[in-house]
Amino acid sequence: MSLKPLRLITVGRPRAGFWRDAANHYLERLARWRTVTESVVRDADPALPPERKVQEEGRNILRILAPGDIVICLDERGSSRTSRDFARWLDEISADATRRPCFVVGGPFGLDEAVRTRARHLVAFGPQTLPHELARVLLLEQLYRAESLLRNTPYHHE
Repeated sequence: MSLKPLRLITVGRPRAGFWRDAANHYLERLARWRTVTESVVRDADPALPPERKVQEEGRNILRILAPGDIVICLDERGSSRTSRDFARWLDEISADATRRPCFVVGGPFGLDEAVRTRARHLVAFGPQTLPHELARVLLLEQLYRAESLLRNTPYHHE
């Protein structure tokens, strides 16, 4: 069980208030056990075609990654885990004394291949494509659930 900080890199801020409220709800709960720092990469120019947006956002993500980040991208092609397996996995990667888990959530058009290549892990919350704001909330909820499982608190139900 680690108290190691987590880092979250997202593209764009949630526009709808309910996404912000949901994310803040889990960030507040997580704060009991972990510091979560969030870096927000600006959305690319809306006039650009989607592939150029993804490339520009990808360059900006790569620019802000730190040498000590264990890069974990949310991607539909990643591996899926049960909540218990996700908790154990998070605990294992958090054991590295010199590095911190850094979760990356792409924008509306996903992540650039260069970002995926830089990642040590790709994680999927199922094979579906999710809105990036929902993926962020789902990630925060699963991080909170993982911490609850590791501490045997009553949040998770069988």
